[in-house]
Amino acid sequence: MVFHLEKSQRRTAIAAGVIGNIMEWYDFALYGYMASILSVLFFPGDNKIASLLATYGVFAAGFIMRPLGSLLFGWIGDKVSRSSAMMISVVMMALPTILLGLLPTYKAIGVLAPVLLVMVRLIQGLSVGGEFSSSVAYLVETAPKNKRGLSGSYANVGSMAGMLLGSGLASLTTSVLTSPQVHAWGWRLPFWFGAVLGIFAIWLRRHLPSSTHFQKHANEREKTSPLKEAFTENLRETVQAVLVASSYGALFYISLVFLPNWLNEYIQFPLEKAMTINTLATAILLILVPLMGWASDHFMRRTHIIALSVGIFGLSAYPLLFWLAGATLAAVITVQIGFAVLISVLCGVAPAMFVELFPTKDRLSGYSVAYNLGLGVVGGSTPMICTWLISFTGTKNALAGFILGVAVLGLIGLLWMTDRSREPLR
Repeated sequence: MVFHLEKSQRRTAIAAGVIGNIMEWYDFALYGYMASILSVLFFPGDNKIASLLATYGVFAAGFIMRPLGSLLFGWIGDKVSRSSAMMISVVMMALPTILLGLLPTYKAIGVLAPVLLVMVRLIQGLSVGGEFSSSVAYLVETAPKNKRGLSGSYANVGSMAGMLLGSGLASLTTSVLTSPQVHAWGWRLPFWFGAVLGIFAIWLRRHLPSSTHFQKHANEREKTSPLKEAFTENLRETVQAVLVASSYGALFYISLVFLPNWLNEYIQFPLEKAMTINTLATAILLILVPLMGWASDHFMRRTHIIALSVGIFGLSAYPLLFWLAGATLAAVITVQIGFAVLISVLCGVAPAMFVELFPTKDRLSGYSVAYNLGLGVVGGSTPMICTWLISFTGTKNALAGFILGVAVLGLIGLLWMTDRSREPLR
């Protein structure tokens, strides 16, 4: 027998699933945008580059904690409940955001300031390791069979909205206030707004409807260790998920993070224009992502539509980058929007595909590990790897070779994977 939530409960479930991902990516975009200001406040020194690197190092430290978070929240979500994992993760995101907005700077307390900043980022990184996969598992498990793709896509709608909100409020803060005001107190305002988001997320998740599908598998949970199952009985699925997630993560970061800097650094396209076009592409994703999730429910199996997108990514990389070398506005707009359409397929379809790949007893553990290794570690390091590769080869088109390589990696995982997009969840 299949259980579904009532319509009002379903709306609550979707809103609760989305809000955590808005928070996660709001913080991601905000910290990245404010890095140059935070470097002065928390890592002052004569060498501005060294200060900025230290700030980005703290940013990277949050990513290092994500795999640990995936282990912790995977276990909680598989052994206790999805809703428990979602509540704990959102609390662990909200409290550090509040603290970050209250932190005294280096000028006030000296070296203790950067130490506290590092601690805050580590706690946030731990919570992020479980937020996305927990919310996706919950959204897909509580959805009707013919809406699993659409339901899973809502998590990435939250991610895109959070990115836009974070960069938008940071930009508004630095535009409205003078530089002295921003450095004195204005930098705290966007973080305090994030704290308001966090409190709202906690309130929304306080009475989260249970996943009845998860409850039906209570006996399996008592007899197994979910993490052990993910690396033994379901090792094949875990490896497949890591391959696809790594390809997904690399293509995501190239399209939405690295490309504007590549345009500016290697073909001298104005960075401000590149960032504006990139923001437009991200906004378009808010429409495309749920559309692709819906399409995977009704028209094409999930592995097939993702393989099509990844294949086009790989085959088009060289001709598109060659076209971009002319640095024309038309080429930049067309390629950036084209990449957005292709990445929207992965953002909209992959969440449900990963949930369907694993059985309930170790679903969150397997998915969390794969997602955080692929999107967190591989995806997060992609801009650095691409920069090194271009420097090592001496050609800006080495980026196309990297895109082709990660596309092949993703296709291997997809062709190896069993598609379960039309079958009941295990």
